[in-house]
Amino acid sequence: MNDPFLMQRELRYGYPVCDELLIGRYFTIGYSWYFRQAKWTLEIVSRGGKELAPEAFSKATRLNNFRADVRLPHRFRASLNAYKGNGFDRGHLVASANADLRHIENSETFLLSNMSPQDPDFNRGKWMELEKAVRELNARDAVLETYVLNCPFFDFTKPLKLIGDKEDKYGINIPVPHGFVKSVLAEYRNGSLKLWTFLMENRKLDGDFADYLVVTYDAEQLIGGRFWSRANGRDMHAMKRAIPKMW
Repeated sequence: MNDPFLMQRELRYGYPVCDELLIGRYFTIGYSWYFRQAKWTLEIVSRGGKELAPEAFSKATRLNNFRADVRLPHRFRASLNAYKGNGFDRGHLVASANADLRHIENSETFLLSNMSPQDPDFNRGKWMELEKAVRELNARDAVLETYVLNCPFFDFTKPLKLIGDKEDKYGINIPVPHGFVKSVLAEYRNGSLKLWTFLMENRKLDGDFADYLVVTYDAEQLIGGRFWSRANGRDMHAMKRAIPKMW
């Protein structure tokens, strides 16, 4: 019973390669030892909430309990001090607002393993707007579940910025991603799947979401891993090689 596909629903359509799987209560992190942050996160938006009566939950508040992920060795994880005074946000990959049904669910999103250094204008701007748009997609009656894969990316043809905790004895530095990929797989009540993949630079952005849609195969090559690898067939191939219209 050590197959993660048997343990976590959000992994049922596959996940990219990573150094270590961090299995959470409500989402999964594929961690990169080298980059000292997630290579990807995978979630089901508002997991379990759509099919249960609202009174089954007490609406969770945003807890803001940022903390290191002690599942990781000290020398391979970010600390709170690493983000102080450098001008970057502790940017959520799995959004806090996507986990508002239970307090323990919201708390888990504040692990630093779920964070990447993000430009404040990006984090509080177009990235947050896209998170909201995904929740609106998930709220549609025709949608059964919405799976979201978030991936930082690095462009090694450009200079790389580092943040870190100067007082940490291991001298841990955390590279700042040049941008982020968000791949959204919606499972509809009629059994069909629809796929959208976005590529956004880590800076202030304007324009429509459609401006950031990319070919999923291109995003896979950039990140270095296959997306939704357990959803096979001609339909998935066609979706992964096309740029779709916005939902």
